[in-house]
Amino acid sequence: MRRIVMLKEKIKLEDDIQQLYEKKITKFGTGAKIDAPKEFIGKKAYVLIRK
Repeated sequence: MRRIVMLKEKIKLEDDIQQLYEKKITKFGTGAKIDAPKEFIGKKAYVLIRK
């Protein structure tokens, strides 16, 4: 079951999550990237940009 609720500047996310981790965005050519473990190749991901 997937449910996302946004109220004012808060978000509530209910979903089957395998793992949650935080990484720093790094420069990659003219863009940027986020490193992730190779076991997650092909999986969907949520990326939240914080203020």
